[in-house]
Amino acid sequence: MKNHDTHIARGKAVLKTEAEALSGLAKTLDASFTTAVETLLSTTGHVVVVGIGKSGHIGRKIAASFASTGTPAFFLHPSEAAHGDLGMINTDATIIALSFSGESDEVNGVVRYGAAQGNRVIAITGRADSTLAKAAYTALILPPVQEACPNRLAPTTSTTLTLAMGDALCVAVMEAKGFSEEEFGRRHPAGKLGFGLQRVAEYLATQDETLPIVAATTPMPERILAMTSGGKGCVAVLEKQTLIGIATDGDLRRNMDATIMQKTAADIMTRDPFSLSPQMRMKDVIASLAERKIGNAFVVDAGKLVGLIDLKTLVATGYV
Repeated sequence: MKNHDTHIARGKAVLKTEAEALSGLAKTLDASFTTAVETLLSTTGHVVVVGIGKSGHIGRKIAASFASTGTPAFFLHPSEAAHGDLGMINTDATIIALSFSGESDEVNGVVRYGAAQGNRVIAITGRADSTLAKAAYTALILPPVQEACPNRLAPTTSTTLTLAMGDALCVAVMEAKGFSEEEFGRRHPAGKLGFGLQRVAEYLATQDETLPIVAATTPMPERILAMTSGGKGCVAVLEKQTLIGIATDGDLRRNMDATIMQKTAADIMTRDPFSLSPQMRMKDVIASLAERKIGNAFVVDAGKLVGLIDLKTLVATGYV
C-alpha cells in the first residue's frame, strides 16, 4: 500500500512516546502512592471516581476495575454532580479525582463538596501546584509528558499515564486485600472469562443431561446403543457403581472385527481413564483435555460418577 510505511512509522512513534512516559512514571512513585493505597484500603464506603472529557472516560474504566476486584466503586460525572448527583457521595466515601491540568472547574467543584463533608480525596494530576493537588488529601503527580498527537494537544500520553496510575492503585489494593481468583470469578459470571473461572461443579449444576452409563458386562449391542443415544461419543463403564473405564466410538473403530458383537463393554474400553474433579476450574479442564488430545472426560467425586465434560458441547456453546 502507498502509505504503509508512513502509517507504521506513526504508530510506532506513538507507542514509543507512551512507553517511555510509562517508564518514567514508574520512577516517580513515592510515599504519596502508599498513602493513596492505605486510604483506599481503609475506605468503608464507595470509591467515587470523577473526571471530565477524556479523563472521564479513563475514570469509568478505573471505577469498573476497582468494582470488579473487591472495592465497591462507581464513576460520577462532575457535571451531573452539580445538578443533584453530589448526593451520591456519602461521608464514608473516598474520591479519586482525575484532571491532568488540575484546573477543571467541574472536577474541583466535586472535590470542594467532598472536602467540606470530610471525604478524603486522591488526586491524579500533572501539576503539583494545581488547585486539585492542593485540595486533595494526597496527590499522585504525573510527570511532564509530550502528547503523542502531532499537534501535541490531544490527550494521548497523559490519559495513558492516568489509566496506568489507576491500574497501579487498583492492583496494589487488590493484592493487599488478598483478593482471590475465586472472588474474581464470582464477579465475572458471564462470557469466556467467567466461564473459565467456574468450578466444574458449578458448570454441572447448569446441565440437565442423563449420563451415558453401562455396566462392565453390558453386551456390545446395548453398549453401542447407549453411546449413540447419549450423543457424546462415549459411555462410562461401571463395576459396582465405580468407574472402571471409558468406551468411545474410537475404541469401536480400532477393534472392529467379526467377533465384536459377541464382546462386552469391558472388553473394549480404556481402563482407569483420566477423570476430572468437581473442584477443578473449567479453564484447567479445557487445558487438560487439549493436552491429552481427548474430547471428553467423566467427573468423579469421592469415587462416585457425577458428570461428564464434553469438549464438543463447550465448542458448540461458544465457551471454547
